[in-house]
Amino acid sequence: MRTPAFIAALLLAPALAGAQDVLIRGARVHTASAAGTLESADVLVRDGRIAAIGAGLAAPAGAAVVEAGGRPLTPGLFGGITQIGLEEVNLEPSTYDAQLKLAAPAWQHMWRPEFDVTPAFNSRSIVLAVARVEGVTWGTIAPLAADSLVIGQGSAVTLDGRFDAALPNSRTLFVNWGSAAHAASGGSRAAQYMLFDQAIREVREPGSSGAAALLQPEGRAALKGYLAGGRVVFFVERASDIREIVRFAQARGMKPVVAGGAEAWIVARELAEAGVPVILDPLENLPSDFDKLGARFDNAKLLHEAGVTIAFSQTISHQLRKNRQLAGNAVAHGLPWEAALAAITSVPAEIFGQGAARGRIAAGQAADLVLWSGDPLEVTSVAEQVWIAGNPVTMRSRQTELRDRYLERLRSGATD
Repeated sequence: MRTPAFIAALLLAPALAGAQDVLIRGARVHTASAAGTLESADVLVRDGRIAAIGAGLAAPAGAAVVEAGGRPLTPGLFGGITQIGLEEVNLEPSTYDAQLKLAAPAWQHMWRPEFDVTPAFNSRSIVLAVARVEGVTWGTIAPLAADSLVIGQGSAVTLDGRFDAALPNSRTLFVNWGSAAHAASGGSRAAQYMLFDQAIREVREPGSSGAAALLQPEGRAALKGYLAGGRVVFFVERASDIREIVRFAQARGMKPVVAGGAEAWIVARELAEAGVPVILDPLENLPSDFDKLGARFDNAKLLHEAGVTIAFSQTISHQLRKNRQLAGNAVAHGLPWEAALAAITSVPAEIFGQGAARGRIAAGQAADLVLWSGDPLEVTSVAEQVWIAGNPVTMRSRQTELRDRYLERLRSGATD
């Protein structure tokens, strides 16, 4: 059978070609920074970082020269908050590592902030290559549990295939809120605040809850760091919940980030004043539940106009490449083009502690770059070459292998 053979070949093949200095000449450079878009600019990459940007740059000895011919060059794209590398085959439990399910008592898995999915990330997953060849160079992995309040921790990861993929300063705690956490909080949003306050008291006053304690000692140690300015992502949709959780989290020492935020536009002014970013899906325009009654297509536009920091994410691990489609749809509903690009490059880099390292085309940044055939926010454009840390990505994936295999059979007239 050919299928296992070509899957094995993809697993064994290096994700990246050998490192080499590169001069990308004559590109339309979308810097995703204050410099904006630079026409007919050159980008010099040395030792995996952007060394210079300008016109008429000289290629160092031995450097590869790529003639861009005016095509767009962007930073590598952010894939969103997903379970990529934690989930291989949806219907095969042995390949799914994003959820904690303890046997008994059942409530124990709901309060395990020490559960961290980072060590389970599979940097050799076939799914990563599908995202890489579409321009996605990094993303954030998170645990997933519909019946938990405090879900656990995750990290931003590079998708270049290295085993030490977790990016520094990116560790994040993830929390469900609102109706998503009803089952974990006795069926009441009010109980979510009550229980979270109990967990915080257990951290600050060990032994205060006695036998009814929510947290294990390891959980108290894990949560403690997030009560001193740690990044906490709250999956929350309803405007009233967003407003209250921001006040609640900041008053208790957390640095909140709103994810979902279908009704965030309603409290845009409060979010801007509090300096709380929102990671949203611009395609959420209809109420799939009662927390999203105010969902609308121009959510991103309204938040941006109010001064809220926004980034984009969808939730399906196997479709990270569609994050740029979200950005394109946000532009169609009024968001400025540059703001949409920033929402999948520089802004998420800032949110997850990577602003000094990636997300922009600027001197000193990691050379995570994508050369496109056309406008990167148009679905008809394709990534012609991707670099991660200056290394060219092998532009092959399981999907390209299948495409080439069956196109060849169609051309040859094979029917078996």
